[in-house]
Amino acid sequence: MKDFEGFKTLYHRFLQVKGPSVEWIKIQRPPEDSIQPYDKISARGLPENVADCLNKLVVVKLNGGLGTSMGCKGPKSLISVRNENTFLDLTVQQIEHLNKTYNTDVPLVLMNSFNTDEDTKKILQKYTHHRVKIHTFNQSRYPRINKESLLPVSTKLSMNGQSAEGWYPPGHGDIYTSFYNSGVLDQLIAQGKEYIFVSNIDNLGATVDLHILHHLVSQPNGKRCEFIMEVTDKTRADVKGGTLIQYDGKLRLLEIAQVPKAHVDEFKSVSKFKIFNTNNLWISLAAIKRLQEQKAMDLEIIVNPKTLDGGQNVIQLETAVGAAIKCFDNAMGINVPRSRFLPVKTTSDLLLVMSNLYSLDAGSLTMSPKREFPTTPHVKLGSSFTKVQEYLTRFESIPDMLELDHLTVSGDVTLGKNVSLKGTVIIIANHGDRIDIPAGSMLENKIVSGNLRIMDH
Repeated sequence: MKDFEGFKTLYHRFLQVKGPSVEWIKIQRPPEDSIQPYDKISARGLPENVADCLNKLVVVKLNGGLGTSMGCKGPKSLISVRNENTFLDLTVQQIEHLNKTYNTDVPLVLMNSFNTDEDTKKILQKYTHHRVKIHTFNQSRYPRINKESLLPVSTKLSMNGQSAEGWYPPGHGDIYTSFYNSGVLDQLIAQGKEYIFVSNIDNLGATVDLHILHHLVSQPNGKRCEFIMEVTDKTRADVKGGTLIQYDGKLRLLEIAQVPKAHVDEFKSVSKFKIFNTNNLWISLAAIKRLQEQKAMDLEIIVNPKTLDGGQNVIQLETAVGAAIKCFDNAMGINVPRSRFLPVKTTSDLLLVMSNLYSLDAGSLTMSPKREFPTTPHVKLGSSFTKVQEYLTRFESIPDMLELDHLTVSGDVTLGKNVSLKGTVIIIANHGDRIDIPAGSMLENKIVSGNLRIMDH
């Protein structure tokens, strides 16, 4: 019934909203002081009582997604990313390390979806002896609606067989409602917790930052900051990321889906909108409770078109967690280093985080000090590398990438053990050809194409 109430509210708003959710002409740049540089925040140093700050914190990971885009069954968080550790393993290690170092009790909360809940709960048993309390709650389950009739495609509530297609989890903006409905929110407030740090479980850069936490808890009472969004500078790879704007006197998240077609290029420009949302968010628990009770969260609706297996066109109504920034008091952005945004969306990203570009310490990945330039190389692996299983068979071992700037691999290519890649390397096997890079090869600023079995190195 709670799910139904939530869907009804969203659906009614969807029917009432006509035209674009933003008027382009009213968009302004955020005021100078509303997005602070990270250096300014960290320059204040840390307090004596780091443990007191940490004991007010809860780490929340968005764990609703499946590994389908990487060719994996089951929750994405259970894919191995480094030395046999999964996303979930790394998260637990990080928080456990904090709790042991500072003798604190920072819990981990996972927001699952009906797609990931069962598999995740099975795995959680292996962490019972770790020093991290783990809670879970479920995202809502809403009906997909027919694009033409705007009526639900499902005729029954069950999730069996064909009717499973009729349901979807409504985006991470649903966190506020489902967290509140689950009772976990109240439980944590009762334990004296004040803030949550929310991030995508596949963002390996999203570790607990003590400077941002200190900034939050040290604000004077009248000026209590209820919401911090970590943003970082846009590069050409991030042109689609949501950005912060000033709108009707409030900070607001502007997503590409809300931009009128005529302005999409302007939205993508790095010069006008210089930063984008990393989806690392710090939010006040008491404020979430207040806004839920007042029913004061009207997040912009994202209409996501899908085609079902049988060819039927449906839409799913979604919301984004960051869009709520406009509802909270004294909200601000912090422009953080790029290292806090390390998402693994593809096997190209996976290659980076498995390589010697990063070193792993207590569940946290940091860029190797041996790399001269702190920027990540640009990696594009072709379609024969899309699925994790296939990707793993094509690398006998992960190449040395410390001095790599750009890598493009396309077609039927395999790399032997201890290959070293430097500068710009492009390897293209034409249709029907196969390229095997021999063990021990060193490729520096090389283009390899055609049917080359062996190449000089």
